[in-house]
Amino acid sequence: MSGLRMTPQTEAVLKEMLQKPTQAHYGLTLGQAVDLRSGTIHPIMARLERAGILESFWEDPEEHAAAQPSRPRRRYYKFTTNGAEQARVAIADAYSRRSRRLGTKLAPSPSPGQ
Repeated sequence: MSGLRMTPQTEAVLKEMLQKPTQAHYGLTLGQAVDLRSGTIHPIMARLERAGILESFWEDPEEHAAAQPSRPRRRYYKFTTNGAEQARVAIADAYSRRSRRLGTKLAPSPSPGQ
């Protein structure tokens, strides 16, 4: 998972998925839940898949054929075996980095003579 770019948008996607970690999530619905457009959500999902946090699969062809009205076939995403735990760790690491960065900027300067 090293090298995963943890943007605020990626963090929002992971947090949303962690609400129901065993459920498969449809990209469009997930994007709507975190207020991200298709052109943003799908690259995030692809990065998470390459990182081994998520795996994807296409909906069952019979389910797609039965959909009314007709629509494009859906791709679903779910956590890999260790993916939910990797997501929790990545979110905690990102939070820790932000806290350290903000703490450094907000720490008072030492007084002269200290």
